[in-house]
Amino acid sequence: MDNYLLISLILLPALAAIMVAFVPRQRLFEIRAISGIVAFALFVLSAYSFINYDNEVGGYQFTRDYAWLDALGIQLSMGIDGISTTMVLLTGIVSFTAVLISWNIEHRAKDFFVLFLLLVAGVYGVFVSLDLFFFFFFYELAVLPMYLLIGVWGSSSDFVTFIRNKEYGALKLMLYLVAGSILVWVALLAVYVEGDMNSFSLLKLQDAEFSEDFQRLYFPMFMVGFGVLAGLWPFHTWSPDGHVAAPTSVSMLHAGVLMKLGAYGIIRIGVDLLPQGAEYWMPLLMILGTINVVYGAVSALSQTDLKYVIGYSSVSHMGYVFMGLATLNATGMGGAVLQMFSHGIMTALFFALVGVIYDRSHVRDIGILEGLAKRMGWTASFFAIAGLASLGLPGLSGFVAEVLVFIGTFKDYPIFGVLGIIGAAITAVYILRLLGKVFFGPISEDWKTLPDASNVEKFSAGILVLFLLVVGLYPKPWMDLINTGLSPLIERVAGL
Repeated sequence: MDNYLLISLILLPALAAIMVAFVPRQRLFEIRAISGIVAFALFVLSAYSFINYDNEVGGYQFTRDYAWLDALGIQLSMGIDGISTTMVLLTGIVSFTAVLISWNIEHRAKDFFVLFLLLVAGVYGVFVSLDLFFFFFFYELAVLPMYLLIGVWGSSSDFVTFIRNKEYGALKLMLYLVAGSILVWVALLAVYVEGDMNSFSLLKLQDAEFSEDFQRLYFPMFMVGFGVLAGLWPFHTWSPDGHVAAPTSVSMLHAGVLMKLGAYGIIRIGVDLLPQGAEYWMPLLMILGTINVVYGAVSALSQTDLKYVIGYSSVSHMGYVFMGLATLNATGMGGAVLQMFSHGIMTALFFALVGVIYDRSHVRDIGILEGLAKRMGWTASFFAIAGLASLGLPGLSGFVAEVLVFIGTFKDYPIFGVLGIIGAAITAVYILRLLGKVFFGPISEDWKTLPDASNVEKFSAGILVLFLLVVGLYPKPWMDLINTGLSPLIERVAGL
């Protein structure tokens, strides 16, 4: 099984998409059942890879190579280390819960699940690829379905601007991400040619001797190109608009997993292949990441739409990822990777619950919603846990990740560490204000008949809450894996 584990993660959703495409669109149950069963299987396989990764051995495991185009040195080469194993688990969790949240979609459900499953296949492909050509191929496969998923199934709280908003959000997202992809592709081709090994293999290119000038020239192309997808300021503006326009499950996958592809690309390709370029440009990433944190938090504080609050909150929390990566030390980078996992779970939970509220009330305006906890107790409880994880309450996953990022940052950038803590304080303000206004206090007459989350939605949210608690209370398995994956990177940077 181990030899075919990683290819299964790619083929299962791809084959499921093909199966769904041949199911008559009237047979909604079969369409949903295929998608749900495959999503659960992916979750199980992802958990299997996480549990069975051997920390003592380290390196890339579950490896498998398939020849494709030998003349150019391109092959489907797969393997996962401690970092990518963590991201594979994140993908399995968010994909499964997002499919459950999508269960009530009826408008062109067949087309929706085909695109959704292709997107999931692309995400898995990125995290398991050890060949730069296929890394980019799967990267694009993960990004491109977003345009249709938002443009066709998107929504808005304002019916008058419904069509414009979702099309605007989808087009803006696509233009930004394609622009970032161009930078990445140019830099990948430059690495392939300069490496002079007639190979796109990541493992072979690690041994290539890239000049310092080359690394300083092309690392920022990876940093910005991948950073666009990760919401790096000032290239972040597509993200809140995309979140607001996207349907609930797509927002979950978008913020929970897709934004992590960008940060993962910076680690896996930028830092790994061009460590001297990383060392030269990381002070700039620290500055931009700190702006992400403070600007995103202040912007979230000023929003009145629930989805915009969570959208800008995602921009802010991804700033902690950039700050951690920019430290280039084991503590900060370990915190950054754990923050990727923690934020992925937390923001998926946020968007799932916002979707529950909007489905019942057809409103996302914080000024109108109030006292919902009296009618939606489960939703309020889950939202409170997500909010407390967001503001870094001890015992939840956000606290562990942010503490590691702050410690790593204070080692070399104490001023930015202070600014990051200020951003966390602002986060507490807008989260507590949001909880107080929307869920607590007197309930409006308009909301006294609202039903709570369904059993399926409770189950989906419960899974996400479970991981927030487990990582917060016992982060050791995650940090052991992450540190195993980071050790070779830290050694490469330290050896400069």
